[in-house]
Amino acid sequence: MTALALTTAAVTLLTGCFAGTGDTGRDGKTGAGHDGRLRVAMMQPPRSGLSPLSDDAFKLSRWSTAETLVRLDRDGNAVPALATTWRQAGPTWTFTLREGVTFHDGTALTAEAVVRSLTTAAKASPKPRILDGVALTARATGPRTVTVTTGTADPLVPQRLSSPQLSILAAKAYRGGTVNPVGAGTGPFVLVRAEGAAAATLDRYDSYWGGRAKASGIDVRYVPDGTARAAALRSGEVDIVEAVPVSQARLLDPELITEVPMPRTNTLYLNTRRGPFKDPALRAAARQAVDARALVEGVYEGRADVAGGLLGPALPWAAELRTPVRRAQEPAAPKGATITIGTFTDRAELPEVAQLLQQQLQKAGFTVKLDVREYATIEADALAGKFDAFVLSRATVLDSGDPAAYLYSDFAGDGSFNIAQLADPAVDRALTTATGTATGEPRRRAVIAAEAAVLATDAAVPMLHERVIQGDAATVVDAAHDPRERELVTVDTHIR
Repeated sequence: MTALALTTAAVTLLTGCFAGTGDTGRDGKTGAGHDGRLRVAMMQPPRSGLSPLSDDAFKLSRWSTAETLVRLDRDGNAVPALATTWRQAGPTWTFTLREGVTFHDGTALTAEAVVRSLTTAAKASPKPRILDGVALTARATGPRTVTVTTGTADPLVPQRLSSPQLSILAAKAYRGGTVNPVGAGTGPFVLVRAEGAAAATLDRYDSYWGGRAKASGIDVRYVPDGTARAAALRSGEVDIVEAVPVSQARLLDPELITEVPMPRTNTLYLNTRRGPFKDPALRAAARQAVDARALVEGVYEGRADVAGGLLGPALPWAAELRTPVRRAQEPAAPKGATITIGTFTDRAELPEVAQLLQQQLQKAGFTVKLDVREYATIEADALAGKFDAFVLSRATVLDSGDPAAYLYSDFAGDGSFNIAQLADPAVDRALTTATGTATGEPRRRAVIAAEAAVLATDAAVPMLHERVIQGDAATVVDAAHDPRERELVTVDTHIR
């Protein structure tokens, strides 16, 4: 079957998925999307039945159906949501709940409801990853106050509670060992139907505490095929596409796509413990040989950002605080030193990145071999330090919205994801300081100092920061373009 026929078939299938009552919609086509409803094509179907204790929680958040006690602003600061204020006393935080909030089943938001949701998450197996290593307990201390206590004082508790995996749901959601979010959230849209890996339907919730949503509902379909998602946007069959492949972006009207900087950095990790890159002078030579702009233009077709550091434009404060890294080590001639670069096929761009790096490093005087496999078969070897270098697309903020955890995991001597095998006392001191510093400007400065300490070792060569390409029909107003992928359709999103 030809590519055109495949695309046509995909669009036809998608059109059938969105077909509704047979009414004529705003675009003159038959199907859903009329009466102010938004048609959304999502990239991946749910993996855990839309359980908020899994990564499916981010779908509930992007549909504005489930909410958390706090949310994050653009800079990663915690701001009010279902809780209006909070205060810390050692390892205990006290949250005051917003008044006048009801769940979608009509029951009221109470301290007991919050405790139920947080306790279920804290006792889950496995726990939501935001609670990895955190002993968290919650109890009601009044009708509208909840205290959250951790094993040790934790300045990031409000940021942790912003994770969609800690959404607050009505009692009806908790039955047996599962959590069912249908009709149990607090957001401007109520999830009325979840159809497994096929679809989900949401209607406007007119009693929403934050005001009436401008769209009357959301019709969601899961469309894993990127070509089909892009073709459906091009033909007017969908209103919002959450991810358009780079290869398809050039086929769309530029007015219909928005490139959103992701908190994800494509980095070359160098093995500092064994092999040629144990020598800091050869690490410096490798760093000098990398031409990141050629990677951005050649592999990503210009739809990525050349890295200025480990933290990219999705964290706008990073560039504002960063100063030039002081490196004492001068590069040495590689003299044919043989290195092996590992990477994986699960992210389509990485093998091509590795091939271009091979050419760049060979030009600089290295002898370069590649080892490319599926991630499941290569991760253990990477963490065991069996490669001289490793190409990785790495998320630089985890669920708390804070990059200190990523930096510690990847570059501390006892970090759990230390592919570079780095054990540097100066780096460890900087990372410990950043991890323990209170949130706000002091923590951001400590994080940038830790980043500089890492980069001074040349244990990691940040190459580029990835973007996600979101597609919005010309009739869509105020769809969210969120680097953290927590928002998509909000109370203000609608069809003009």
